[in-house]
Amino acid sequence: MSEYPGSALPPLRDVIEQHELGAKKALGQHFLLDLNITRKIARLSGLSQSETVVEIGPGPGGLTRALLETGADMIAIERDRRCIGALEELKPHYAGKLLLIEDDALAADEPALLALNGVRGTVRLASNLPYNISTELLIKWLKASPRWWTSMTLMFQKEVGDRILAQPGSKTYGRLSVISQAMSKPEKGFVLPARAFTPPPKIDSIVLNFTPNPDISVDPLVLEKITAAAFSQRRKMLRSSLKAIFGSDVEAKLEEAGIPSTRRAEDVPVRGYVKLCELV
Repeated sequence: MSEYPGSALPPLRDVIEQHELGAKKALGQHFLLDLNITRKIARLSGLSQSETVVEIGPGPGGLTRALLETGADMIAIERDRRCIGALEELKPHYAGKLLLIEDDALAADEPALLALNGVRGTVRLASNLPYNISTELLIKWLKASPRWWTSMTLMFQKEVGDRILAQPGSKTYGRLSVISQAMSKPEKGFVLPARAFTPPPKIDSIVLNFTPNPDISVDPLVLEKITAAAFSQRRKMLRSSLKAIFGSDVEAKLEEAGIPSTRRAEDVPVRGYVKLCELV
């Protein structure tokens, strides 16, 4: 007996050739074909048989196969119509487990899709994200209210992942760092070399795992406003960059937040920005 229910499926390279699925640069596509790696991502997600997982941009279905092997129910959202036929071929091997939706992930209303399909309980997100929209998708999901996900296991270009994980005082610490760490708990999974993909991107990739941050509650719109002003001219002192928001009270507000008025945006910890949001 085969170890995995989908082991009778054709190799992914054959699927790509049969369905003429050359990766489209305009869609930020880089296909991950090594099932050992996709299974590692599935394990990192913590997905179990009783849960539902949402995958964005499944492409030819490499990660899709690994996620389905867990026994979980799955909703796959794919914009590229060419891939739908290849993904449909997975259904007989995972009866009743895979729902395919042709849609643009940026425009998709995930809570409505989940409700429409009767999804209840734990929902996880796992995806090798299209690189050209990865940051935009992450911010969308972090801002979602009410939150519809319990964890997100996502792949980014390594430079984006480094920005998400960056700490105060580093050159890569910025808006994305603050927003990600205020609205979730991002953790490093593992790094993937460019050669693991078809076609290989120009830089390495990184898998991160996000869980909700129960210790921080913040209005995402206010946080976006504060961080946009603070990091728009990151070498300026905050008493200058935040004056447009706090006016003549800027120094008093900074003092109340426990932040020296001469501090620069890149040196303020996440909790400092959260405190400033509370003072708007």
